[in-house]
Order: sequence, then structure tokens, then C-alpha cells
Amino acid sequence: MKVHLKVWRQKDADSKGSLVDYDVDQVSAHMSFLEMMDTLNEQLILKGDHPVEFDHDCREGICGACAMTINGQVNGPVSGLTVCQLHMREFKDGATIYVEPFRATAFPLKRDLKIDRSAFDRIIQSGGFISVNTCQPVEANTLLITHDVAESAFDSAACIGCGACVATCKNSSAALFTSAKIAHLAQLPQGKAEAAERVLKMVAQMDAEGFGHCSNTEACEVKCPQGISVLNIARMNWEYARALVKKH
Repeated sequence: MKVHLKVWRQKDADSKGSLVDYDVDQVSAHMSFLEMMDTLNEQLILKGDHPVEFDHDCREGICGACAMTINGQVNGPVSGLTVCQLHMREFKDGATIYVEPFRATAFPLKRDLKIDRSAFDRIIQSGGFISVNTCQPVEANTLLITHDVAESAFDSAACIGCGACVATCKNSSAALFTSAKIAHLAQLPQGKAEAAERVLKMVAQMDAEGFGHCSNTEACEVKCPQGISVLNIARMNWEYARALVKKH
């Protein structure tokens, strides 16, 4: 099959970007979207042009680094997938495909399709951890956790921090990401001691990074590759309100 690409090219954050047209021939329906982009880059390198820069790592749907907006949809037309899991069989022969980076003020563009998601790192650094004094490891069976709580915490911890929730939200909210990290630790015995301090610091950092407010459209859950539930946001709001009452 053959596809016509309109790819966003931008030298750096300060330069003006634009969509550039490319034709890619001999595309197999079994190729992943990233493999098709690799084919394009091979063509560009052979011509002496600068390849299209995009992030990727595991290519197994684990890291979420391969973030792109494809035909106006975060990570492409299939919900619940990272771009590396998207295959060319989802597109018709001769299709025109628009490829752009995630658009969010808190995710500055670095070059082409690469964005800077270090805002997520700073949210975690503000309180998304458990303070532990180095000592002899505690016997696991001394901290009893019910199956339901363990499963719920694990579901929240499954968030890979890809930023799809931010890119698909009309307000560019990071509520799903932040709430998943808060809910994960708040449910476990080890995390309860710092729960109030954690939620206040992480929400404050989320706001400081310039993310928008959640308006409960639930688009974030639809496009999340890990299917993180918006119930985490409700949990975060509850933890936040409780922390404010405790503080005052």
C-alpha cells in the first residue's frame, strides 16, 4: 500500500513549524505506525534530508514514549493503544495521514514530533513517593493488604505517564495522571502517613506547571493506553478536600 503523509516539521520551540508532505510507498499492512515512520526516515536520510524526530523506546506499548496525534486523534484512530501498537491495516491504501505532536502548553515542543514531558517528572518529585529511612526490609506479611485494595492500587499504578490524557483533554488537564499517582499510594498502608501532604503538594505542582482544570468529559479515560479510570480523579478530589480540612 501507499500513503501520503502530512508531517509536522519544526526545528525547535522558537522556530515556526509547518506540515510537510511525504509519500511512502511499499507500506505493509502488517507494519506498525512507527515502522512506517522508520521507512520514511530511511528515505529522507538517503536523500540527505534530516529525518523526522519522534520519541520511542520499548515499542511494546509499555513506556508510552511514542506519543503522536494522528489525523487529529491522540495516538491514532484506535482507542486504548500507544502509537507503536497501531498498525497500518487501520488505514486505507492511498490514505492521507496527518501526523502532529501532542499539543499542550505544559508539554513544550522540542523538535518535529518530540515534546518535553518533564512536567510529569516534577509532579512526581513534589510528592509522588513514600519517604523511607534506610534500614532492614520489613517482612511483607506484616503489612496485610486485602485483595480488593491491592488490585485497585495496582490498577492506578499502571499509569505509564505517556501524556495521552493531557493531549486529548480540551483543557489539557493532567488530572488523570496526577490522580492515578495519588490514588495508588493513598490506598496502601505505606502511603497513608503522607497522604495529606502528598495530595496538596502534587495538586499544587500540577497547577504550577500550567495544566488546565478537569471538566469531567472523560475523554482521558477513552484514550488512555492503560485504561486508567476517571474514578481516580474522584479519589484525588476526596483526598484533597480531606487534606484541606486536616490542614485547617
